[in-house]
Amino acid sequence: MIAIESLRKSFGAHRVLDGISLTVAAGKVVCVIGPSGSGKSTLLRCVNGLEAYQGGRVAVDGVVVDRAAPSIHAVRRQVSMVFQRFNLFPHRTALGNVMEGPLAVLGTPRAEAEAQARALLARVGLAGREDAWPSALSGGQQQRVAIARALAMRPKAVLFDEPTSALDPELVGEVLSVMRDLAREGMTMMVVTHEMGFAREVADRVAFMDGGVVVEEGPPAELLAAPREARTQDFLRRVLRPLG
Repeated sequence: MIAIESLRKSFGAHRVLDGISLTVAAGKVVCVIGPSGSGKSTLLRCVNGLEAYQGGRVAVDGVVVDRAAPSIHAVRRQVSMVFQRFNLFPHRTALGNVMEGPLAVLGTPRAEAEAQARALLARVGLAGREDAWPSALSGGQQQRVAIARALAMRPKAVLFDEPTSALDPELVGEVLSVMRDLAREGMTMMVVTHEMGFAREVADRVAFMDGGVVVEEGPPAELLAAPREARTQDFLRRVLRPLG
């Protein structure tokens, strides 16, 4: 579904992605882990066409991602993205946020868009909060609205950019629960995350990035329990260190 080949991306003289190759098969979940500044978020933005890249190739369901080409609009309809900071429209209710994409981009009739939005909000556990403004929702609830909004575009894949990192610890679980349900339902997902328990439980494969490269990847039971590379071992030793 998502094919990344020798991807290179620079900001000025700084090389952020240095020859990334990674694939996500249809119906599978790939979690991307690594230290801050390793290029993980930039990688997702290149997949969705939010960032231009200078070398290599990204394709979604066989269509090359080129933000300068007319085909980029079709790619963005096929691949939704859930951001770290929710990015909800503050002047629209939860229902309005979820309806916006189908109405403005897909041309869905209003009655159909509303029925779908209500069903999606119920799916993420927010039945009864359709008329709430984002400011009246907790961070976890806002992120679940953002997931419903992403699903409203009926995507073939969803990209998650550290979806729980802006949440208070007690709210993380409600968002991860929705993501677990999506994985069980067969949604293709590429997830940048620091939640190692989620990666271990849900991912089909885990990729560890550092310094703009994929240092190693593999099944979570192997990579998280017995990483081959010293850089991966050091990272996991730090993030999995017992508290106290």
